[in-house]
Amino acid sequence: MAKKGSVLVCDDEEIMRDVLETILTGAGYKVDLAKTGEEAVEAYEQKNYDVVLMDVSMPGKGGLTALEEIIRMDAEAVVLMVTAYATFDTAISAWDKGAAGCIRKPFQNEQIIALVARGIKQRRKEEERVSLRQAMTRSVKRDAIIGRSEQMESVFRLVERVAPARSTVLVTGESGTGKELLAKSIHESSLRADKPFVVVNCSNIPSELLESELFGHTKGAFTGAVAAKKGLFEVADTGSIFLDEIGDLRPETQVRLLRVIQEREFTPLGETATVKVDVRIIAATNVDLKEAVKNGTFREDLYYRLLVVPIELPPLRTRCEDSVART
Repeated sequence: MAKKGSVLVCDDEEIMRDVLETILTGAGYKVDLAKTGEEAVEAYEQKNYDVVLMDVSMPGKGGLTALEEIIRMDAEAVVLMVTAYATFDTAISAWDKGAAGCIRKPFQNEQIIALVARGIKQRRKEEERVSLRQAMTRSVKRDAIIGRSEQMESVFRLVERVAPARSTVLVTGESGTGKELLAKSIHESSLRADKPFVVVNCSNIPSELLESELFGHTKGAFTGAVAAKKGLFEVADTGSIFLDEIGDLRPETQVRLLRVIQEREFTPLGETATVKVDVRIIAATNVDLKEAVKNGTFREDLYYRLLVVPIELPPLRTRCEDSVART
């Protein structure tokens, strides 16, 4: 049977996961499973599902918190909350946080199938609307990038596919190949084009100041902090941040960046409250990060978080057409 859409089922009870998986796969849907809110958010970060079925009451990160984080990642996400305690207040809270509906346990199989089908239809309509708007208004901003070769045309085609998403992008290539220009093209070809595009060169800022630049600080957080300052992640909120030469990050900063990617939040230096942001991360490096992971100078978990969409810019010496265009 052809798969009709993708569904993420999140419930801490194994029997409930099995029941929902059986119902939905039998109806022709591709189903992935998560047993905690944390797993659901992580799964959605890697893949935007057509519909999410989320249990409200779970240990650790509850369903409503996971719902908020998924909606923050994808404002058009279709999340159906499932609960054995379906009170009016629960439903209102879920709707306020962006849920597409609430399902009370015990439920009928037909009810689940009907609600998921309606959710898939809603998702498809939104995707068609966005695609139409993009087709009418968007093309890759390539004016500033030298690229007549087939290699660069392949890069531009990839940019066209990934620009509308919020996925993290890792651009690799030698110095001088145009990594920052490509990052700007991704931003300007996205739905965030009218939002901030913040550039950070991780090798130009002294390591002891970089965390303050990225995450901000309160007054008196350290010697010389005479006033509070917003970090560049907060400045880039709703837009994109370009982290150039990311291979030069020191280990402590790598840990904090990993948290931002995972949780979409950070804590300014000297502060106790976290700051939540919606930022697309585009990173670049001329360093072989895979080799840096082997050498222990770059965190493996951060490397794979950055490697959601890899784009390699070929050196100019391998692109004869582009060399001619440059001269």
